[in-house]
Amino acid sequence: MKLIKELILCVKDKELIPTALKVSLIVGSILFTINHGAVLLKGKMTKDRWIAGILTYIVPYGVSLHGQCVNRNREKSS
Repeated sequence: MKLIKELILCVKDKELIPTALKVSLIVGSILFTINHGAVLLKGKMTKDRWIAGILTYIVPYGVSLHGQCVNRNREKSS
């Protein structure tokens, strides 16, 4: 339960959000291009592909926030 509370605090932390957004934009764009670029250029994106495309940005955002949160908690406990 403590971990969940800490992660919720990290999601709201205005110091961590800019880095998570940058990571999401860069990593998400690379992954989107790899996974959906050809279909997008052909104009054949479906609703399911758009949902997957959005998740392509959300996942790196979450991973970045989690990593920053864990790192900050380790620094506090040292």
